[in-house]
Parts: sequence; structure tokens; C-alpha cells
Amino acid sequence: MKDAADDAAAEGDDEANNNSIVAEANKGEYQAALSSSFLGGCGVAGDDSSSHRILSFKDKAPAPKGDTVNNLKILYSSSGPSMVNKSQAAKLVSRQIPSAPSRILDAPDLLDDYYLNLLSWNDSNILAVALYQTVYLWNAGTGDIQELCTLEGGDDTYVSSVSWVQEGGAHVAVGTSGGGTQLWDVQAGKQLRSMNGHTERVGSLAWNRHILSSGGRDSIVVNHDVRIARHNVATLSGHSQEVCGLTWSPDGLTLASGGNDNKLCLWDAATSSTSSARHTLTDHQAAVKALAWSPHERNLLATGGGTADRCIKFWNGQTGALLNSIDTGSQVCALQWNPYEKELLSSHGFARNQLCLWKYPTMAKIKEFEGHTSRVLHMACSPDGSTVVSAAADETLRFWNIFAPPAKAAGGKRGAADSVGRAKSKKLSKTMHIR
Repeated sequence: MKDAADDAAAEGDDEANNNSIVAEANKGEYQAALSSSFLGGCGVAGDDSSSHRILSFKDKAPAPKGDTVNNLKILYSSSGPSMVNKSQAAKLVSRQIPSAPSRILDAPDLLDDYYLNLLSWNDSNILAVALYQTVYLWNAGTGDIQELCTLEGGDDTYVSSVSWVQEGGAHVAVGTSGGGTQLWDVQAGKQLRSMNGHTERVGSLAWNRHILSSGGRDSIVVNHDVRIARHNVATLSGHSQEVCGLTWSPDGLTLASGGNDNKLCLWDAATSSTSSARHTLTDHQAAVKALAWSPHERNLLATGGGTADRCIKFWNGQTGALLNSIDTGSQVCALQWNPYEKELLSSHGFARNQLCLWKYPTMAKIKEFEGHTSRVLHMACSPDGSTVVSAAADETLRFWNIFAPPAKAAGGKRGAADSVGRAKSKKLSKTMHIR
């Protein structure tokens, strides 16, 4: 009986061991199948795991329309406000730069639209600013204010861009929300002509002697020869969304255009409607509105990106080579070179709405200028190069004495800064509104 019991026990142990081995094998196969089906693993040879996924995103999420502001992303992804060390700044510049604006003017109804260009300062020291449907002219020397024109139409009609002709001319170009480009004689106070070519608003303008380039929401750039009846001499198609930045190089050989498609296009002056851009650059990750050619180095172009990009990039305009890129931490709205020193001024949006002065080429930050309470959309420089005006969505214009001519010339010229100072005791000391 004992032997039979022992044999039965041994037989039971063998069966238990066999069951355990089978269970482990089944468990392994189960885990491999589970991994293949749900995690895309390769536990089962030859199995196409993609057909067993529960969630599979085949297409990218649609891109947001316009220059969408994700405030939390900007706030927490930036490194925070970078404080400029005063001793370091003193080593970068030898002049004293005031931290506060020398003057503040109210600009009611200044449109809060990143893609428009509503400010221009000419060689005769007259500032043109577009406020909704009206273009106003402010004489920085006398403080006089003149209403140049008001567009007729409904609430959806507005001025979308302004730009003075170069070299002291008395003519200003006005882009409209309806797609027209008007040319005005300021001295006579009358419109000379209206030029078509766009089907949607004209948000950017740039002069090259007698050629006026206009960029529209219809994604094209039109070159107008204002001397002739058939003004449209070239239609440039290189963008797929709104053209929000335009500027000609100082030598007049290259036109730079920036768009809401994140592209920077460089065009030859002789480009025809059938030609393509010399270079199409796609390094920016957001709209490219801020464009500025260096007055110190030939073919050096600075560009700024929108909210999702936040970078200032430097390019060789002839070869299209990217020379440098820095992350500023916020939306870049406008760029302005110092005409006397290798310095670059940038204006920004959320979170601090500041102006930053940079030393080129090291891009060391010299100074920051705060005061605006909304993004600083536009900048323009006085004819003597010493004063910069900034226009922001807080509906104010602020004048900053940031740049300065060489010391030897400072005593011999009376610049726009002096003009602004003299104006305090005149008409605008009482009237603090553009309109």
C-alpha cells in the first residue's frame, strides 16, 4: 500500500510540474500577444502591430490660424525676465540711455493686429500713424497734427498700412483693408492715384525709389511703378499666407518679404511675375513680420518670428545663409537698427511688452525698456537717427532717446529729440492725443 501511495504522489508531482511549465509557456505567449496588440511590440513574429492599435493619429493636428497667443506656454517655457547687469551694460556702451520715454502720446483706435504696419517717420520729421480709418500726420518739430485722409465705408473698412516715400519726398502710400493702395500728396492734401493688384487687405508696404512694393493677405507681393499708368510691373508669388513684412535692402537690389506661412523670401530687384524667389527660407516657426537690413554690413538682414518662434535670426541676404539665431523669450513684433552703432532694437509682446537693445554681433543685451502694457507692434526711427517711436496695442505712442549720433556731431545738429523737447512748450503740451 505504501509503494502505491508513493507512486501516486510522485505521479501527482510530475503532473503539477507539467501544468506549471505549460502555464508559464502560455503566460509568455499571452504577454507577447498583448504587447504586440496594444503596445506595438514585436512579440509575435510577422504580426503587423499597427493594425491592432487602439489609437492611431495618422494626420497632424491642424495648425492654429494666425499668430495665436498661448500665454501659459510662453510664460512657463521662457527662462523668465533676464535682468541686465548695469556694469556689463556700461562696458557695452559709452553713452547714457534713459530708461523712460521722453514723451507719450495717446493713439486711440490703434488696431491690435500683428500683421499690419501702421507707423512711418519721414525725412522731413513728420510721423504718419494710421488709427482705424484715418491717417494722421504729426510734425515732431512743431507739434502740429494734420488729418490726411479718412476711408469711407463700414466698420470693416480700415487703413492697414502706411509708408513714406524715401529721400524726403512729400508722398505717402496708404494700404487699405479692401486691397487698394493709395498714393497721397501731403503738401497738396490730395490723393494722386489708387492702385489695385490685391484681392484682400494690404498689410505691408516698402519703397525702392519709384517702385512701391505691397504685400497682401492674398499672399502675393505686387511691385508698382508709380510713374506709369500701368503700374503693376511684377506680381511675386512665393507665400501661401498673408505677407506681413516687406523691406528693400539699402542698395535697392533685394526685397525681403515675410509671411504668416513662416517663410522668409528674398527677391531680386529685376524679378518678374514669372520668376521665383532667389531664396525661400523656412527656419522660423511662426509668422515673420519683423524685418530690418543692417546699415553697417552689406547683405546683413535681421528677422523676427512670432509667438511660437520668438527668435531673432540673422541672414546673409545674398547667399541665404543663416548666420545666427537667438531666442528672445517672447513674440518679436518689430526690429530697428541703430544707424550709428552696431546695435539692434527689438520690440516684443507677452509677457512683458518690452523693448530690448542688443549689441551686434555678440547679441549681448544692453538694456530693456518697459512701460507699454500691451504688445509693441510697431517702431520707427527719427530722421536724425536718435529717437525711436514705439506704437503698442495699449493705444499709446512712446518716444525713446535710445540711439545717439557720434559725439563730434552731437553739438552741431538739432535732432528729433530736441524737436520733441521744444514741442512740449507748444501745442502738444496741451493736446496729448493724436486725434
